[in-house]
Amino acid sequence: MNKRVTLVTGVIGTDPHIIGNRILGYALQEAGFNVVSLGAYTPAEDFIKAAIETNSSAILVGSFTGQGELECEGFGDKCSEAGLDGVPLYIGGNIVIGQQDWSGVVDRFKAMGFDRVYPPGTRPKEIIHDLRRDLGLDDEGADESEGRQLAEGEKVG
Repeated sequence: MNKRVTLVTGVIGTDPHIIGNRILGYALQEAGFNVVSLGAYTPAEDFIKAAIETNSSAILVGSFTGQGELECEGFGDKCSEAGLDGVPLYIGGNIVIGQQDWSGVVDRFKAMGFDRVYPPGTRPKEIIHDLRRDLGLDDEGADESEGRQLAEGEKVG
């Protein structure tokens, strides 16, 4: 990667599940990103504060209890109010409870201001590829076939 880019990661709200977020953080660091990990139990306001303080290029939110919709309510609006318009917002993990149509889940999170919405089982390589593309960085030959994509109508839960 030609320039060092800072990213803020963490697990939002009352969620203690940090392993997936740590794995992603390590992969992001290996890919050349500077990762500011907020850990578990992170309020939305802490993501915003960290993004401002570190001049972050993107915010990556994890949620694994299925409560992502509740925990992320108003997140995009709070980012906009803080002057973070244009900073890509990503969310992933087990973000909803039960079997749901994934396209509907994506639509709801995009309506909350998230640019990318990832289902459980998404490989870090896919997220890294998307980050590089979204941030206008060189992709350094990332293999798109490594990413996990859901087929139309496939459900997650």
